[in-house]
Formats: sequence, structure tokens, C-alpha cells
Amino acid sequence: MQRKVLVFLFSICLFPVWGTTDQTQRIKTAKDTISDQEIVLPESLEANVDSLLSSWYLKKYAIIDENCIRSSVNIDYPDSVYIQRLAALPTIIEMPYNQVVKSYITLYTEKRRELVETMIGLSAYYFPIFEQALEKAGLPLELKYLPIIESALRPDAVSRAGATGLWQFMIGTAKLLGLEVNSLVDERRDPIRASETAARYLKELYDIYQDWPLAIASYNCGPGNVNKAIRRSGGKKDYWEIYNYLPKETRGYVPAFIAANYVMHYYQEHNICPVLTDLPLTTDTIQVDERIHLKQVADVLQIPMELLRGLNPQYRRDIVPGDTAHLRPLCLPTQQTYAFIDVKDSIVNYQSEIYGRRTTVEPTNYYASSASSGGWVYHRIKKGETLSVLANRYGVSVRNLRKWNNLRSNNIVAGRRLKVYRTAVAQKTAPKKVEKAETPVVEIKDTTALAQNVSKNVKPETTSASVESTQKSTQKNVTVARNPRNPAYDRYHYHKVVRGESLWLISQRFPGVTTDLLKKVNNLRSSSLKVGQVIKIPEV
Repeated sequence: MQRKVLVFLFSICLFPVWGTTDQTQRIKTAKDTISDQEIVLPESLEANVDSLLSSWYLKKYAIIDENCIRSSVNIDYPDSVYIQRLAALPTIIEMPYNQVVKSYITLYTEKRRELVETMIGLSAYYFPIFEQALEKAGLPLELKYLPIIESALRPDAVSRAGATGLWQFMIGTAKLLGLEVNSLVDERRDPIRASETAARYLKELYDIYQDWPLAIASYNCGPGNVNKAIRRSGGKKDYWEIYNYLPKETRGYVPAFIAANYVMHYYQEHNICPVLTDLPLTTDTIQVDERIHLKQVADVLQIPMELLRGLNPQYRRDIVPGDTAHLRPLCLPTQQTYAFIDVKDSIVNYQSEIYGRRTTVEPTNYYASSASSGGWVYHRIKKGETLSVLANRYGVSVRNLRKWNNLRSNNIVAGRRLKVYRTAVAQKTAPKKVEKAETPVVEIKDTTALAQNVSKNVKPETTSASVESTQKSTQKNVTVARNPRNPAYDRYHYHKVVRGESLWLISQRFPGVTTDLLKKVNNLRSSSLKVGQVIKIPEV
């Protein structure tokens, strides 16, 4: 009898241990031993990979160790090593290991090695932006790896469903969260604004579930789908326990996030050689209060257009609409910010007749009609053509062709297009016929009176000698008059402004003439010009 009592008491004492062991095993089964044979890859891992690898960033700024990449071979480790490494990550969010996580680690380290190498290089620019937004919101910094899954660190990424930007916001969600999306601006593409918004949204999702895997899953498929999965699972609120009730594309989202954390920390252990980039990591932001086209900034400050687009991806048409309701940010390499401030007026007025218009539509086919209106024409390069041949054909310089098309050398490729400024084409293609000048030349004592007559389209009396003199200068749209009252300038040219011209462009045609001198002589308060306006150009 005594022996039976002892056995009974012993069994009671062991029961809680057996129960605890069974519960631990159950949790481990849901979290650590889950498997899935129908994994749906995130779109960022299957789409646009080639375009990212051939992006302008990498062609321009990549520093690649060819020997390292050629000799790189993945090393696969035992499960115990992956478990140990994931447990050692300095994260708040738990990083369990299971078959699904392993499949994503294998995907990153074997099939998408080039993509990982590229993203490591781009992360030097983007991760500080993500970390600042997450730190400000008080969120775990490991969430900075979400854009790897969302967009493969492409600010211009657009999913099949229309989600856009590094953090892949749908347009409805973006507007509800306060991001601006219109014809000119898409703040979903703005790394800073989108990161701040994503951090705020993630914080709201965590406040709902008090669980990071569920918050991350709801970021992907929405709280509605997560709540539906919780209901179908019988009210369970663990991501791994509702795994099979989630949409297929969301099931692999958290495992892919865990794998991204792993591979970005342990890529060296898998012989992955990062593509180092020489991107301008130090940038500064200027608040712009005028309408500026990125091409104006690129041409005046001599910054590659693609770099400006990369730093300011939110401007869909390359237009910074600073003349609207509020100031607009313009991100520039730090060394260029002071230059922008110094020559801001020149930038705003550079080809303002072209870029200052509300609609700027570039033609898609070559044409040279209406050349006097200014603008660009496009020539599709044919086999055997060279820059010098095309420069002679259109009456422009090789230097200008290279400048207009951002060419580093004289090498061109058949099938591509070249831009040629249309005013230059006009001088080459316009028929040479002698017509009576709109504003004939007369010798006068008061040049102001002539300017007033010209501006009112009132033609003063002419002489045959003056008409002949004017006919010689009609090709330049310029008339000439003496200025005996001003000893500084012996003669003035009178030029009628055509579409596409700016004060700076006109000054380049006359040696010794500057935009400041033209403004002084013509009593101009700004560099803005109107088509048909007549300005005086002194001979110096």
C-alpha cells in the first residue's frame, strides 16, 4: 500500500514536467519545424532583377572585385549553424529557423547571389535613411531589411498590383497615410518620406497585434487578411500557427525577412562579395520655391541627369514644382549644394522657355519643322554615322552634341537617339532667302526711341543703305545701330527673342557679352524673356 502511494505521488510530481515538455514541443513544432512545398516568392526576388543589375548606378559607380566574384562559391552549413547564427543576431524580433526560412537563405546565397551583392552595395546609401526613420519612431532597426523583400532596394520599383517605391505602398494606402501622389510628385518613391511613413504605419500595426511577425505579415497583406487568418485558426495569435490560413504570397514574407537579416549579416561566410558603390553618400537637401526642371540643374551644375533622378526619384516628370502650395525638397551631392545656391537664378532662367512651361513634351521622332520655335530634335543614329558627320549635317559642334547627350567620348551606337538643339538646326536647314527686315537699321542719336518703336511694332523711316545692311544680318535675327552717345559701346545689336532662347544662351553667341551686361543694358530686373521681345546687345 505504501509503495502504491509513493508511485502515485511520484506520478503527480512528474505530470507538470510532462505537460511543460509537451507544450514546449508543440510551440517548437509550430515555429521551428513548419514546412511548405508551395512557396510563392516575393515579387522583388523574381521581377526586375536584370534591370537592377544593369542599372545606371552600377554602371557608373560600381567597384567590383572580379577575382572575388569569379571564385565565389556558396557554402552550405548544418542546420545547427544556422540556428546558432540566427540566435546570435542583435535583434528584438525573434528569428526562428525552419525549412521555409532555410529555403529563402538558400535562394539568397545560391540563386540570387548577384542580387545580394548589389543590394549590399546600395544599402550603404539607403540603410542610414531607413535607420533614422525607424529610430525616430522607436522601432527595431532590423525592420530596415523589409525593403529588401519589398523592392530589392529600388525606389522606382512598381509591382504588378501597382505598389510603388522602396516600401511598396499602394496609392490608396499612401494617400491615407499622408503621402502625396499626383502627376508630378509621387512621394512613395521618396526614400525619406516613404521611410518615415512606413515606420509610422508599422508602429500602428504593432499596436494592433503586439507581435512583430503578425505586424510584418499585415504590412504585406493588410490587417484584414491577418484577422481573417486568426479567425480561421480558431483565434490563435501566433504567426506560425496561422501560417496555413494566410494568403500564399504572405506565408513566405516573414521567412524571407528572417533570411534577409541572416544573409545581410553573414554574407561573407557564404563567399558573397559585395558590389561596393562610389555613390555620393553625403547629400544635402535644398528647399525649392520655384518651378525647376532637373535638366536645368544638370546642365548648369554639370551633374549627370541620371544621378539627379536617382537622388530625387519622387519627381515623376523630372519637374520640381516649387511654385505650388509648399516648398519642394531637392537632394544634391553635398559639394553641389552651395553651387546651386550661388547660381539659382541662372538655373531657373536656363532655357526657361522650354522647361518653364506647364507641359514639356519631348518629340519621339526626328523632325526639323518650325525650327525657329526652339527646342530639341531627335536623330536616330544609323550604321556608319559618327558625331563629326552629324555635327556637320546639323551645323553644330561635336562638343555640343556630347554635352546635350551626356556623352563621355565620341563613340555612338547605331539605333540610339541623339538630341540636337532645334535653334542650331534652324540655322543649318532654314532656306536662305532675302526678305525685308522687320526692324530695319537706321542711324539715330537716341537708341531708347528705337527700342520703343520696335517694341510697338512701329517701323521708323528707312533708307536703302540701311535695308541692305539689315539684309546681311537677317540670318542671326539681329539688327545693328550706332550708339554715339555711349562711349563704352560703339554699336548695339538688336535681337528679337525666339522660342527656346534664354538670356544666357543669347550671351554665348556674342564674345565678351554676359547675362549681367545684357540685364544692365536692357534695364532687366530678372533673366526672364518673352518670345518676340527685342533686346539690345552691345559690341564690346
